[in-house]
Amino acid sequence: MGFVLLASSGCKKFIDVNTDPNNAVDGTEATILPPVEIAIADEMYGGNAAFIVQNFMQTTAINQPLPQIGNYLEINSDLDGDWGVYYNTVLINLKIINTKAVADGKLNYAAISQILSALALGNATDLWGDIPYSQALQGTANLSPVYDKQEDIYKDIQTLLDKGIADINAGTTTVRGSDDFFYTGDMSKWNMLAYSLKARYYMHLTKAPGYTAAAQAQLALAALTNAMQSSDDDLEYIFPGAAGQTNPWYNNFNQVSTAVISSDFVDTLVTRNDPRLSKMVSPSTETGLYTGREIGDAAAGDLESYSYPSSYYMGIGAGVYMMSYSETLFLKAEATYIVSGYAAAQSIYQSAVTAHMTKVGVAAADITTYLNSRGTLTAANAEQRIIEEKFISNYLNLEIFNDWRRTGYPTMVKVPNALSDIPRRVLYPEAEITTNPQPQQSAILTDRVWWDAK
Repeated sequence: MGFVLLASSGCKKFIDVNTDPNNAVDGTEATILPPVEIAIADEMYGGNAAFIVQNFMQTTAINQPLPQIGNYLEINSDLDGDWGVYYNTVLINLKIINTKAVADGKLNYAAISQILSALALGNATDLWGDIPYSQALQGTANLSPVYDKQEDIYKDIQTLLDKGIADINAGTTTVRGSDDFFYTGDMSKWNMLAYSLKARYYMHLTKAPGYTAAAQAQLALAALTNAMQSSDDDLEYIFPGAAGQTNPWYNNFNQVSTAVISSDFVDTLVTRNDPRLSKMVSPSTETGLYTGREIGDAAAGDLESYSYPSSYYMGIGAGVYMMSYSETLFLKAEATYIVSGYAAAQSIYQSAVTAHMTKVGVAAADITTYLNSRGTLTAANAEQRIIEEKFISNYLNLEIFNDWRRTGYPTMVKVPNALSDIPRRVLYPEAEITTNPQPQQSAILTDRVWWDAK
């Protein structure tokens, strides 16, 4: 059959074909969206920058001699790949999807692209501070975009989310389940995600210059009325686990990387008799004990003597959790505390803890015992307790870095043999400094981003 088709097509026509079907130069909304979603889950939430943040937040330790990222050794070129993921893989392709979707009248695809763009922008600006956006993503039309102020980026984030919500309300195009790895085309869940993200980014500004905690909390509470309603609404991606489709945290915690769980994280769960210990942490294969490695320890130990994340987080076919129902409840608890006081926040705080514990498989009786052991919120401990529990719930998520910077919880001190104080950002990438020099690129690890006010 192939011979007949070739012969009948004519020799000249066959020779003139100069298109490689395996390397398309264009695509549809439906073909571009799936790989972008995978890049967000795999490389944004499980990639290099995400791993670096876990070291800063003392959940992860590298079993290698010093200096290394565990005692805050970072160079600009370490972030080259991450910057490329955000701009060259995610944001530019989301812009292409949006442009095509608007032109084609496929507003639900446009909505998804805008919501994910807000998420990517939020992560990028929280990592680096000022970043290019208003003049960026134009290809060769502008190879030197200026950096926008972080405050302006935050306004863009809310605008994108509002546009996404509006497009969902106006959209009629069906997004096929196979095109959308996150929500299989369920636009009601995308709508809830957009409102949940609005609340997240409102609460990031509780201590930003020119903003008040009360006003941001009110905005967050208004958004949360339309946010996630159960853990079924979580923004997550479960990796298939086949070759080339493995959970990134399975790759991050391996014999080559020598990454293990830190003693800070393990000991916190042990000290509190937290029933999530066995759900979140695997005991040492050598001793059968829950043992973390001290970050900053100059001596390398036996990898088999340390604990690793459980299969729930580290399994080859496990999920990456980008935003959860439990996070929305913690946001609501914190906002309620700010607006109405600790007593009003108590039941919401407990519901947030319960949501995460239930998701990882803790029995109801054990949840009750733990909540009783943690006591009730007070004026003195409310913010600390809410953020401490949110820290556990958001294990391996970028949000723990944002919460620590804006609240100071959980309480941490710099590691032994630290090269600086605890970092409050990541460095601008060397590739960007070389090709698009900007004044902001002189920032060092301990410099604060705009909203991280003292």
